[in-house]
Amino acid sequence: MRSPEVLAFWRRFRAAGGPDHDDFEVVSFGDSPALATELAGLVLAGTKRATAFLARDIASGVEAPRVGRHVVVVDGDRRPRLIWRTSELRVGPLISVDDDFARDEGEGGLSRTHWLDAHRRYFARQAAREGFAMHDGIAVVFERFTVVWPPEAADR
Repeated sequence: MRSPEVLAFWRRFRAAGGPDHDDFEVVSFGDSPALATELAGLVLAGTKRATAFLARDIASGVEAPRVGRHVVVVDGDRRPRLIWRTSELRVGPLISVDDDFARDEGEGGLSRTHWLDAHRRYFARQAAREGFAMHDGIAVVFERFTVVWPPEAADR
């Protein structure tokens, strides 16, 4: 996933005062190109400053997140759009999401009820693809982040 375009994006960040290392991940949001582009747009607009994924994904090969890690987010066309730095992590059951996190995730109605409905559907699609049971007690990684690049998105 470290395409030449992603590497050039990272190098611009580093040259502008970013970190002096190349330790970063490349991710996209959602489970479709359209959703990846839509959610990256919410981050760039300053609406979305959190994300969530199933803790079981870490055992499936996704690198375990850590506070301070850098992430290059690509859109549905695999173009780099932004870089975030993880600022907070919590693992808990799906049902434990609170109003503040739902609002910080910046999707839909910004309410806990909307967040739960949308994520139950999203994780149910993943469960159907991967053959596991989806339930409200399933372990979720709740991640907050700060946008650090591009500068105009970081200021929001």
